[in-house]
Amino acid sequence: MARYKPVDTQPKFIAIDLAAQLLPGTFEHALHHLLEHAIDLTPFDARYRNDTTGAPAYAPAMLLRVVLFAYSRGLVSSRAIARACEDHVTFIALSGDSRPHFTTIAHFVSTLGDQIAPIFAAVLAVCDRQGLIGREMFAIDGVKLPSNASKHRSGTRADFARQAEKMERTAEAMLARHRAEDARAMEPTLVAKDAARCERLVQDAAELRTWLTRHPDDRRGAKGAARKSNRTDNESAKMATSKGVIQGYTGVATVDAAHQIIVDAQAHGVGAEQELLLPVVAATAPLRSPDTLITADAGYHSEANVRALAEAEVPALIADGSMRKRDARFATQDRYTTLPNPLYDKSRPTRPPLSVFGPEDFQYDPVARTCVCPAGRSLYRKGAANVTRDHIGEHFRGAKRDCGPCPLRAQCLRTPATTPVRNVAFFRGRVSTQRVNYSALMRERIDTPAGRMQYAQRFATVEPVFANLRHNKRLDRFTLRGRTKVDTQWKLYCLVHNIEKLAHAGYAS
Repeated sequence: MARYKPVDTQPKFIAIDLAAQLLPGTFEHALHHLLEHAIDLTPFDARYRNDTTGAPAYAPAMLLRVVLFAYSRGLVSSRAIARACEDHVTFIALSGDSRPHFTTIAHFVSTLGDQIAPIFAAVLAVCDRQGLIGREMFAIDGVKLPSNASKHRSGTRADFARQAEKMERTAEAMLARHRAEDARAMEPTLVAKDAARCERLVQDAAELRTWLTRHPDDRRGAKGAARKSNRTDNESAKMATSKGVIQGYTGVATVDAAHQIIVDAQAHGVGAEQELLLPVVAATAPLRSPDTLITADAGYHSEANVRALAEAEVPALIADGSMRKRDARFATQDRYTTLPNPLYDKSRPTRPPLSVFGPEDFQYDPVARTCVCPAGRSLYRKGAANVTRDHIGEHFRGAKRDCGPCPLRAQCLRTPATTPVRNVAFFRGRVSTQRVNYSALMRERIDTPAGRMQYAQRFATVEPVFANLRHNKRLDRFTLRGRTKVDTQWKLYCLVHNIEKLAHAGYAS
């Protein structure tokens, strides 16, 4: 029988060179070189006041190295990161065997705030010097991720007020029942359970009242409509995804097409993506050239957005909801669809054909400006002109004495039991023929062969980035609360992606 040398995996005291563990060409080597030689971290000095007194602080470069390397390995918990700094040789090399406590790591990440943006910009500058930013096309997209907030604690102020009133009424009813049954002998266990439940209801109602006092107004959207608040993280939002409704944030990334470098990263607590497009485009202005093409999917399309891009002379291809229906390449896509998902399928439901008389069945005289219905009755004209959605025409209405006993009533009205008379309109043009339809211009541009070829690159540019962050780095949720902290965590993960690109390109090797 063959004999082999034993493999001993038990702990040993081994003298190693920590610097030698950071091999050139690896992510950790590029990370160490960036934070030690290429990025200025002196602004972090303002966080500490221990020049003459106090204990020495952990170096911000060391903490950044540890956190970014942990995120690259799918570790997000501060306890797991602190444990790795004690057990894993690469973490020990990056931390210089300093073994920071998990509370130190958690406090450092949650208080980065605005200090992460200059670091992100500095890494982008290094990527630009290495020739990794092409500026030919920037693809914008977002991913919705749950956060450290409960969606069951969401609602408007009116919803919270009703919940508090219900809790208070329930507690009062329980107290009244207890007083009425004081004369009877009750089981001590039941009395204790009811008292605990009553106390919990009173406490929850008091917390709701306190929250309503601290937040006198509802959250408002871009158009002024009330949005649901959340009592655990009021800057997060309820979002509908293909996996269901989540309470979280949208991580938006702008990716350059040349080497998939993330040139801008933002996290927002809104589910509607239309209002995020213009701020993201404005943030990329220092990196864009006059010819840089902006691409985004249908979630970012609106008439206001495409008009603003056109007026700012920003080249853009923003898809609309029916783009694939107009593309012959997607003619057979229905065979791959399953049952419609109301959270994902945004298409309008098909309506059955109408069986009632249409405007073509009425006798309209545009010169005399009269209208006769299929039953031979004349209709009244309402006003000199009728304007509906920028279309001008004439509106006619039947009389009750004619429409009430009419034998063709069932063929003329959709709901004869509730609709008293028939209305019909005839349009002859738009109010203003000079108005520009920017959505129509965008559809014309994106439907050209060149437009379709350019837009097809968007998917291959931005989706692999999200696959890397979500699958390889195991980013399945944000662990912090508040938009500032979540935005910091999102930028840290995007930094990991960009530094990986630098390492693969041979930076500092």
